[in-house]
Amino acid sequence: MKKVLLFSCLMVAVTSVQAAPISLEYQGFYQRLKQVNKGNYPLIEIAFSVPNKALCRVKSGVLTTEKESFPLTITEQQRIFLPYDAKLKSDRALIKLDIDGPSDKCSIAMQVRAKNTQQEYSQKQVLEIQAEMNRMLSDMQGFPMRYFSNDIAGVNFEFATDSKISVVIDGKEQIVTDKLRLSSEQINSLSSIEFNTKPLVVSPWTNG
Repeated sequence: MKKVLLFSCLMVAVTSVQAAPISLEYQGFYQRLKQVNKGNYPLIEIAFSVPNKALCRVKSGVLTTEKESFPLTITEQQRIFLPYDAKLKSDRALIKLDIDGPSDKCSIAMQVRAKNTQQEYSQKQVLEIQAEMNRMLSDMQGFPMRYFSNDIAGVNFEFATDSKISVVIDGKEQIVTDKLRLSSEQINSLSSIEFNTKPLVVSPWTNG
């Protein structure tokens, strides 16, 4: 069941927390950021976040060493922006999050996603995003990404919860709720795609 869950949402638990406030070693995050920065990925990135906002709300966060402390940027969607800094790793930096809610409902998740989103895409643009996602996931083999040995099934375009989005694919309109999922076969056969609003996230679609 765990394997199916990981494939269905590509939200990989990095660690679970047992008590509030949360304190996590920066080193583990640095290793993932290093893998990404060593590759050539102009279109995609990895994002760290605290999911399950209804039960685990992040109030604030800091990155600390023995001598310094830096505030973290955390979005309304609870994405946590972390710097890629070898000195912070060598200084044994800690990520400290102040939360509301039961600590056993909190976890840190990692997601592969496009760096930017737009309202219109050509087939070439979607194929390039998909190709980079496949390459990044291949480069990140090993725990906790050990399941992602095959190419992704396609690409997800994700929108705000309960939203209704107009999508035009090669001149044909359809309405989707929350998410449009395009398989690799569909991407290979389309010419262009247009939304009435930009997706919040463009992510891999994986299957088990």
